[in-house]
Amino acid sequence: MKIALHTCCAPCLAGTVDVFQERGDVIPFFYNPNIHPLIEFRKRLKAFEVYAEREALDIELDREYGLVRFLEQVGPTGSGRCPACYRERLGRTARLAAEREADAFSTTMAASSHQDHDAIRAAGEQAAAESGIAFLYEDLRGRAEHGRETARKLSLYRQQYCGCIFSEYERYKDTRVEVYRGRLRG
Repeated sequence: MKIALHTCCAPCLAGTVDVFQERGDVIPFFYNPNIHPLIEFRKRLKAFEVYAEREALDIELDREYGLVRFLEQVGPTGSGRCPACYRERLGRTARLAAEREADAFSTTMAASSHQDHDAIRAAGEQAAAESGIAFLYEDLRGRAEHGRETARKLSLYRQQYCGCIFSEYERYKDTRVEVYRGRLRG
């Protein structure tokens, strides 16, 4: 079996790739137009590439920074953003699976306890119906710590929020994280 595996980040890939490799050949696919800002996108992309090279994985990736596309899909308030984001990423993964003549597709997002698994499953099933490629869903939340530990050991970038500008805001809005802690001269 050949599986196109949507990959949200290197830690989630590290935590789940072996599960999918037990089923067949895996093509990790980095496609995340939701990740913002640009520097965050680049950090996650680079971590994906470093991990894939280390593990000698046959990968696909989309290097396009998708700010405009993402905001067009979710609007200025971001309401309903997660289901729309899942539909976009899994729909594109299903199309890649068809292009690469894969038998199925899945996502590493299934390892995250911060994601809406019902919405992931619904988006995957919709993409499967539209593409004719099977969607493999498995609750892999038990693999998240393995992925984080692997990322720590390999010094891979580990993000602090889901990815979109709205999730960044939600992550930091109640914190006192400062950009500059020095003294200002007056």
